[in-house]
Amino acid sequence: MISRRKEIYPVSGPLNHYLYHFNRQSDIPVVYDELLSFTGSVPYEDPSGEETLWLSVMYSPEVMERLRPMLTQIYTALKLGGDDAHHSHLLVDRIDFGVFGNSRPFRVCVTNQFNDNSDYYYVKRVDASRIYGLELEHILSPNRINYLVNGNTLIEEHIAGVPGDKFMRDYLSKPELNKVRIAKEFTKFNERCFIRLLGDMRSVNYVVDITPDFEEVQYRVRPIDFDQQSYEGKEKVYLAYNFRSNREVSKLGLKSLNRATVRQYAEEERSQMSRRASSEHRRLSAVLSTMKREQIAPPENVAKLGANLDKIHSTKDFSKCKTMGTLTAAHIRYMLDLASVK
Repeated sequence: MISRRKEIYPVSGPLNHYLYHFNRQSDIPVVYDELLSFTGSVPYEDPSGEETLWLSVMYSPEVMERLRPMLTQIYTALKLGGDDAHHSHLLVDRIDFGVFGNSRPFRVCVTNQFNDNSDYYYVKRVDASRIYGLELEHILSPNRINYLVNGNTLIEEHIAGVPGDKFMRDYLSKPELNKVRIAKEFTKFNERCFIRLLGDMRSVNYVVDITPDFEEVQYRVRPIDFDQQSYEGKEKVYLAYNFRSNREVSKLGLKSLNRATVRQYAEEERSQMSRRASSEHRRLSAVLSTMKREQIAPPENVAKLGANLDKIHSTKDFSKCKTMGTLTAAHIRYMLDLASVK
């Protein structure tokens, strides 16, 4: 469905100004390139003993001595706003490297030595597409996103939840699963991604947050990969239920919900997104105005997606858009009926 590796787009002057204005830019150490200097690696196995796509990496003593205070400083900046007094008791327990995807991320495990509690964050190469995806998620979804940028280094907070592929394998067949609730949430998740044109939501690119409620269990599907924000020309890339890895939950939705209910949940999500967009209209207008001026996708992808969206919505407006930012703004405005989104 996705034909080739996506191009990495640099942060422009206007986007840099936006990040500074909304406190996303930080004077954190620029560590991505230095993290690439590991001297060895072993496959990382999860607590159940299964191999993953991550490699636990090792560094020479002198490099690790230099990296350790920078990595704990980054964690403190991400969590506490940069108070150096709060990171002397933090230990960098493990660094993992992901050889998959465009971002080639590092996952840093930080442990509090007072109570042995561990937390994670991610170090990635800066990509404008990913930043726009993070911002649109923060503004338009029910989820808050915490990240920082400096130079070529992007720091993202860990998003907790059961990985989508593991949820499909281990949870979907459980008799206690509330099938209607997970079908409802996946319908709303699919709608959110399509409206703001976030693509490639295969099961490995999102997590399911499971929260016990006073009577039942609540589910929320959260994307964890934002590389494919407004990039591909194929409209199917932006519809999560089209991916083969999501086939079982798509079948569950067809069995658990009728068409009227699916429409109801989609309309609910559009209404909620519209409220979020209205309450954050200045920030949304600012990010879309910046996005519209940049080339974050090949022109042929813009033309193809515009024509496909015209066909879906029976309009002639989207094919007139010249950039993916313009197309994204037009689609959000059309789907949410927002006069305030310029």
